[in-house]
Amino acid sequence: MIYKHKRGVLYLTRGAVIAALYVALTLLSASVGLAFGPIQLRLSEALCVLAVFLPEAVPGLTIGCLISNLFSPLGAGMVADLIFGSLATLIGAMGARWLRSRPLLSPLPTVAANTVVVPWVLAFFYGAEESVPYLMLTVGVGEVLSAWVLGLILLRALRPFASRFTGEDEHGV
Repeated sequence: MIYKHKRGVLYLTRGAVIAALYVALTLLSASVGLAFGPIQLRLSEALCVLAVFLPEAVPGLTIGCLISNLFSPLGAGMVADLIFGSLATLIGAMGARWLRSRPLLSPLPTVAANTVVVPWVLAFFYGAEESVPYLMLTVGVGEVLSAWVLGLILLRALRPFASRFTGEDEHGV
């Protein structure tokens, strides 16, 4: 029983830390104008690969995105961004988790979900002047760079420590 409680606390704590990291990295990207708008390179998207190792990364990333989108300077479409942007992150994180046996492909769902969803939010809820195909290109390139390139660098750096992330010790906790 104690191990079950310990595992629940560990799950919750890791998810919260991932959410906090997502917010911090998004705000860092925002400080140089790359977190919101037609050209995006959210450093936080690299964290999508954490779902390969940790199931708690899925809610952590989603909550982190939701909180990050509260800081959007774009105003009027914030509610849509909270809903659809967070949904895109949820889809991407769930897809990364699903592709954990093929880690090199794990960023694909994050790239795809954000490349499809975010441009429509920018165009219809924020009134971006650029066309949806242009926004798909700019958001997609940013996602490839942040989620795939930086994400795979992070994945490679964390791979030697993967057994430590699972929280398992000799008791299976």
